[in-house]
Amino acid sequence: MLLTETGIEKTGSREKMISTLRRHFTTPPPARIGIAVSGGGDSVALMHLLQECFGDEPVELMVATVDHGLRDESRQEAEAVARMAQGLGLRHEILTWQQGPEETGNLQDQARRARYELLVDWARRNGIPVLALGHTADDQAETVIMRLTRASGVNGLAGIPVRRTQDGVSLVRPCLAMRRVDLRQYLRAVEQDWIEDPSNDDESFDRIKIRKALAVLEELGLTVPALATVAQNMGKAQKALGWYAFLSARDMVQIEAGAVVFELRKFRTLPDEISHRLMMQALLWVSGGQYPPRRQPMIEAVAIAQRGGSTTLAGCRVLSRRDKIWVCREAAMVQKERCEPGEVWDHRWRFFGGKLEACEVRAVGELGLKSCPNWRDQGCPAPVLEVTPSLWRDGVLVAAPLAGLANGCSAEPINSAEEFFASLLSH
Repeated sequence: MLLTETGIEKTGSREKMISTLRRHFTTPPPARIGIAVSGGGDSVALMHLLQECFGDEPVELMVATVDHGLRDESRQEAEAVARMAQGLGLRHEILTWQQGPEETGNLQDQARRARYELLVDWARRNGIPVLALGHTADDQAETVIMRLTRASGVNGLAGIPVRRTQDGVSLVRPCLAMRRVDLRQYLRAVEQDWIEDPSNDDESFDRIKIRKALAVLEELGLTVPALATVAQNMGKAQKALGWYAFLSARDMVQIEAGAVVFELRKFRTLPDEISHRLMMQALLWVSGGQYPPRRQPMIEAVAIAQRGGSTTLAGCRVLSRRDKIWVCREAAMVQKERCEPGEVWDHRWRFFGGKLEACEVRAVGELGLKSCPNWRDQGCPAPVLEVTPSLWRDGVLVAAPLAGLANGCSAEPINSAEEFFASLLSH
């Protein structure tokens, strides 16, 4: 399907818009659908369209607005969205970013990550399996250009996915084939105002610079529909490469002691794009991260691994031992991790045992491994075992199951090996 000047299909009419939206949801639809509404034209139009779409079906629409607290007007704007939602008879909640941004780092990126975390947590608390977001074809085009400036590969140029899952919540973008101008025309037709974010004119943000540059690029034929079609094409290539990576992983990957292990000889023979994908997914799976490292550090990490060297990246350590490449946690990332037995440790493990009073779960570490006389029998390098969970009491090691000192205890991974293989098909 190719984008026309108003979307993948012509979406100018209200009926066509509603029909386009409906195709993104199952039949029958889920009992509850969440809608993220900032107050801007795109998300306000999404809220109205979904109300029209599911008004006669047994679906409860719930609305959430994130208040980042970065502008004085943000609370008033969130309250204005609450009134819009209430005018449609929809439940609304304001989610406040309590932590706020760090002093250093990319402010927009921090705000974006916080927004998704708050929205997904809200959806999980309210039993909402699907969360609708208001991204448009214009957002997609801007994203593709931004990724081009970073020399992104296939994954980056695939742009914004129509659907992805975060912590068990399905994030869907049913307006991704629609133009921003069409959604605003729809709002005018239903006599609904929206809020214009003043940051949309702030050219200190790269996205705003690109948004304004698009008007010039369109004269050269680099239109929003053309760029969105590029994203579609790259998305298809992404799926094909995902299958190749999945089949390669089945042939050469094992999960041992929480580490992803590649056969070095086979890993060296892979095409660059496939070795890159396997390494990227191993890093994400081991670290629990949501976003992959930048491409250049990834290229360097793959090259080091192929040479049989060692490096750290994205909270992980990559090392070569016994004709294998091991991707495990970086020791510094788990050094201070502590929890009670039975709780989740490092977002990846749960520790079980008998009488565990006055004990805490922490990494085995170099000191703990010296108290495990049979650790070499486990067939894993010391750095891999040192970052696995163990039980301690008053500074004395009680149990380290993965290092051969079980003492009636066990450490179980939260995610199975099958989930690693499946993740290669979902990114």
